[in-house]
Amino acid sequence: ASDPTLERHFKGHRGAVTSVDFSCNMKQIATGSVDSCVMIWNMKPQMRAYRFEGHKDAVTSVQFSPSGHMVASASRDKTVRLWVPSIKADSTEFRAHTAAVRCVNFSDDGQTLVTASNDKTIKVWTVHRQKFLFSFNQHVNWVRCAKFSPDDRLIVSCSDDKTIKLWDKNSRELFRRLYANHVDFHPSGTCIAAASTDSSVKLWDIRTNKMLQHYQVHSGAVNSLSFHPAGNFLITTSSDSTVKILDLLEGKLLYTLHGHQSSVTCVAFSRTGDYFSSGGADEQVMVWKSNFDCIKHGNGVKVQKKGTSTVRPPTSSSMPSAVPSKHSAFSLSALSLDLVSDVPSLLLLSFRPATIQTVSILEQRLTLTEDKLKECLENQQQKTP
Repeated sequence: ASDPTLERHFKGHRGAVTSVDFSCNMKQIATGSVDSCVMIWNMKPQMRAYRFEGHKDAVTSVQFSPSGHMVASASRDKTVRLWVPSIKADSTEFRAHTAAVRCVNFSDDGQTLVTASNDKTIKVWTVHRQKFLFSFNQHVNWVRCAKFSPDDRLIVSCSDDKTIKLWDKNSRELFRRLYANHVDFHPSGTCIAAASTDSSVKLWDIRTNKMLQHYQVHSGAVNSLSFHPAGNFLITTSSDSTVKILDLLEGKLLYTLHGHQSSVTCVAFSRTGDYFSSGGADEQVMVWKSNFDCIKHGNGVKVQKKGTSTVRPPTSSSMPSAVPSKHSAFSLSALSLDLVSDVPSLLLLSFRPATIQTVSILEQRLTLTEDKLKECLENQQQKTP
């Protein structure tokens, strides 16, 4: 294993890059930009990029469908477009909102889309024929981001009304007083991460509403984040022009990546986690090789902990580089007492199915014990004259 390395470097947008995503087979990368274009970059060096023109204002969000046969784009022009990522650039357009669309996200089964908008609403659509299904209208300011949970049962959203909300068929507010640019689910579906304008990154357990981890590693607003598919690492980007890799198991900062000349606006891991890509206000798209110690088991990815002995200083200051961190972030050992007593939340961070199963059995037993105790007390009270 070695430090993350810059593999590819794409320049072609004529404005800040706002969003980036990998296709499932790693052959293409989609990006959106304030130049109103969607670009499809081919990972093979000899293949040219495709520029898709059609939106009449900035493209705010792009995502490949799970199958990779389609790219969805959201725009400030109030529309969403679905593109076929080939040289023909076939697309269908639908007017999704009455104000700028800030985010578009496919459900894991590829059947539905969720969109978030400055009209303060979140809407869910069918991919086939773009039929409107329902909307959530309880935010009272612009909605920056909305994402499906891995099992497609929940939607998490963040808004300029300073709330992050978790939605199911009946919405329930998750927590207040958190101003976030970007929010996403952990691959396990049991916690979320929020990128905040106050330069912090927070992880919350959605079952208990408790904060699991808090990282204060950036010196500017955090614009975007992406979980490694195995759940052990989180990448964050910031207006401080850096990309940072956090080790969630150790609860600390692993790397700071320099390369973008100004604010880094977006980041995404590839589906296997072997690569990640970042985009910035400098109009550049960078593709990095993770170089984590990875062992693949079937569809899953197991990530071994990286030894600090492999850390090396960058060879050239002019080249984008990975700088190992000497600063430990808010670690698990420093969690507040109410979290330490919440064993399931801590064990959750090891993300092994067997552990999660054990935890749920323990939770069931605790509930049973509590019920029996309650029953005994009630019986005693009844017997007492």
